[in-house]
Amino acid sequence: MARVPNVFNRGFKTSCENVARQQRRQLNLLPSDPLNPWTLAQHLGIAVHSVEDVPGLAPDCMQTLLRDDPDSWSAVTVSSGGRSVIILNSSHSRPRLASDLVHEIAHILLGHSPARVDVTEDGCLMLSMYDRNQEDEANWLAGCLLLPRDAVVFIRRRRLELTAAAQKYGTSMEMLNYRIRVTGVDYQFKKALSTFSAGN
Repeated sequence: MARVPNVFNRGFKTSCENVARQQRRQLNLLPSDPLNPWTLAQHLGIAVHSVEDVPGLAPDCMQTLLRDDPDSWSAVTVSSGGRSVIILNSSHSRPRLASDLVHEIAHILLGHSPARVDVTEDGCLMLSMYDRNQEDEANWLAGCLLLPRDAVVFIRRRRLELTAAAQKYGTSMEMLNYRIRVTGVDYQFKKALSTFSAGN
């Protein structure tokens, strides 16, 4: 999250905010409403499974993926029968699962090619990765889907306590603070207040 992303193409960030509004509109939500990633996946016809559902995985591989080294991976999208399938690391917390899921949904919405997943003969899971530019794009869109600028403005205007706001939107505090920072909402509010004070 702290890594500085590559420079996006002109209009990309605005496009992501528009996608967030469009998906909420299709789900009959207000622009500032929380968005449940599992509901979004169902709406988009995307199947969501945990790694325990992957056939053929050896018990020791499962042990590594979920207990010995659970932070080595988060989620992966594959294509099965023409349908996108997202596999989640069920050992992660609910806010992280939501972030992981919406990140994979972002890859799909952006038209990125799905990663390749293979189960080796000895039952280990082998994953191929997206390139860095695609990861940066998916990170940005995922943030917009979970906490669009409309939601950040709502949080600040209502003066919501940040822990309560993170719980309301199903995100981590790290994601919430990141979105507050990169949207520039606090600067906008401060500037508006300064302009108002100067005129009175």
